[in-house]
Amino acid sequence: MKLKYYQWMFAVIGLVLGLMLAFQFRFTKEIQRIESVQRVQELSTEVSQMKNDHEALQTQVNTLRAELDSATPQSPDLKDELEKAKAEAGVSDLSGPGVEVTLNDSNIILRPGQNPNLYVLHDEDLLKVLNEINAAGAEAVSINGQRLLATTEVRCTGPTIVLNKSKRLAPPYVITAIGNPDTLENSLKMKGGVAEDLQVWGIQVSVKKLAQVTVPAYSGGIKFEYAKAAG
Repeated sequence: MKLKYYQWMFAVIGLVLGLMLAFQFRFTKEIQRIESVQRVQELSTEVSQMKNDHEALQTQVNTLRAELDSATPQSPDLKDELEKAKAEAGVSDLSGPGVEVTLNDSNIILRPGQNPNLYVLHDEDLLKVLNEINAAGAEAVSINGQRLLATTEVRCTGPTIVLNKSKRLAPPYVITAIGNPDTLENSLKMKGGVAEDLQVWGIQVSVKKLAQVTVPAYSGGIKFEYAKAAG
């Protein structure tokens, strides 16, 4: 009888311990779930705040540009100089003859063992095309409607590229360049040139000469951290 009593006691104790462990496990998981949800909500709030800040800054940029336009000097010579400076700085729309270059990832069906990274566009591929265009005398260039300045960086972030610090673009990439259409086309299509190198890997390259193309103004803010006006 005493043995049976101890057996019942151990069974009850084991049941209570099991219930306590199960409750503790469930309680811990619930806390983790709540913390995860709170973290997601915090990140979502931060992203929304950053978007609002960006929109506010963009509005400020547009307002300042409008004020600059309204303060344009009346002297024809000064007006021409200001327009030339704005064009060179990339803060005004420009139109003229040029080319439209479209780049897209390879459409080749890969065989087992082939490296897929060789058949997609990378920042270095875009830089080669841009270097050729600039060397051929392009006066203004944009990618997918984003104006390129002398300070513009082109870098990969996964399957996309980032321009002008925050503009994320995905292929196909449409490069619009103002300049002599024949010179720009020949610089890309020359034998052994950048277009031929890319097409070896199945990268899709299209170059169209156009009588009129438009390169939009730079849409971001311009801030110098180290440069100052010489006095």
